[in-house]
Amino acid sequence: MKAVVFDRFGPPEEVLHVRDVPEPSPARGEVKVRMLASPINPSDLLYIAGQYGLKPPAFPATPGFEGVGVVVENGGGIIGWLRKGQRVAVLNSRVGNWGEFTVASSKQVIPILAAIPDDQAASFFVNPATVIALTEGVLNVTDGAWLLQSAAGSSLGKMVISFAKHRGFRTINVVRRPEQIVVLKKLGADEVILEKDGIAEQVKRITGGAGVKFALDPVGGATGTQVVQSLGHGGTCVVYGLLSGEPVSVDPRWLITGSKTVRGFWLADWMKSLGLVGKLRLIRQIRGLMTSGILRTETGTAYPMERVHDAVREAAATGKAGKVLLRIAP
Repeated sequence: MKAVVFDRFGPPEEVLHVRDVPEPSPARGEVKVRMLASPINPSDLLYIAGQYGLKPPAFPATPGFEGVGVVVENGGGIIGWLRKGQRVAVLNSRVGNWGEFTVASSKQVIPILAAIPDDQAASFFVNPATVIALTEGVLNVTDGAWLLQSAAGSSLGKMVISFAKHRGFRTINVVRRPEQIVVLKKLGADEVILEKDGIAEQVKRITGGAGVKFALDPVGGATGTQVVQSLGHGGTCVVYGLLSGEPVSVDPRWLITGSKTVRGFWLADWMKSLGLVGKLRLIRQIRGLMTSGILRTETGTAYPMERVHDAVREAAATGKAGKVLLRIAP
């Protein structure tokens, strides 16, 4: 079969190749999936560069943490038997989804409703689950409260805005380019501010000097530092990414005054904290929100595997139209 592989860590454009590799066989408790499409997430790019929290078990390795496909073989077990022939969202941290076939635990393939098209099903889990986990599970944002987020023009940032309108809290959205203001306002953003004009100062103006109680930052560096500085009394900032590659600077005296909190978030760890009932409830919630169009991924270009270099280049670019997909099969 054809698959995208890398033999060493490095810039994705340099280390990724499309090769013929043996088709995988599912072990007991696993299923084999014919892949249809897979998104290129920031976590995938970090994984290829060797900068992610997970490392490949061996080289050569295939990336791709999520995607959509059809179950074609059961390695054994009742769950896999029930999934055979179904179109599923595939969560995969062991084998990788950027290939014509993959294998995954039968517990990590999620049946997809016919009403959800492939481009949305491919990104069924990571961004929607992250939005719900951050705003409900970690911060528990209250009705009418302000939530500040950086990188608001990203696919996940736009999803936060849509979810906020559904849940009834307000958003202050930080962007770098003026043209993003109109785009996010059309999505329902309450406030959109330019990073170059000073985040903390603008947040104080919007909140009457109080600052925000809830904040999200996937950027780090100077941006993340300003987001943290925008917290009000008892406020919490959740750091869930490091797009800048730079650390957040925090003055301990400032944190102590007003009992502010800065904490990290990794979806894989948060999922481990959920029991089976909690995971099933989360999946049902995502299905409902996607079917109703509330949690919708804005998709950009879909590339065939043979153009993976073009795909990762666009996925890493600022100002892209939406989530970049690898279209693995028709």
